Amino acid sequence: MLQVTLLTKAGCGLCDEVKELLDAHASLYPHQLNLVDITTAPDLLRRYRYTIPVVKIGDTVMNAPISDAQLLEALKTAVSSL
Repeated sequence: MLQVTLLTKAGCGLCDEVKELLDAHASLYPHQLNLVDITTAPDLLRRYRYTIPVVKIGDTVMNAPISDAQLLEALKTAVSSL
């Protein structure tokens, strides 16, 4: 199954929006969504504090702002390479 990682933190509205988009596309592009709270590791917080949400799908890494079209293209590309 396709692995999708969403770097997030509590109170991140953009992160919540991206999660909702990913959840909405799960039926068409099945994936395991892994949520990573950047506040749990100092190195992640330092690196991503100002760039979340960050989504990793296969070889594709996207930083905010992330559009629905970008997510769909990344999911489609990753699924086709499985």
